[in-house]
Amino acid sequence: MANFFKRSRLGMKKLCQVMVLSLLLLIPSPHSQAAARVFKNCTELNKVYPGGVALPGAVNAGGVVKKIPKYNKALYLANQKSDRDKDGIACEK
Repeated sequence: MANFFKRSRLGMKKLCQVMVLSLLLLIPSPHSQAAARVFKNCTELNKVYPGGVALPGAVNAGGVVKKIPKYNKALYLANQKSDRDKDGIACEK
């Protein structure tokens, strides 16, 4: 009977270790984030993001848009050159 408890303690210890390691894999690392993609022009960007890309909280200076942009600061900053009217939304439609 003592042998059974010794084995189950070892089994529980290994199970706990596996669970902790699994949880650590689920936590995103700041270094694991990929760099924001830079597009050549608005045609290329709109193939992936039909409404363009925007800074969080940006409002279109040109009025109503037909499509909702992707709000992502890193993505906008990587493609800021495509924001002609400087309203915080690049390649809006």
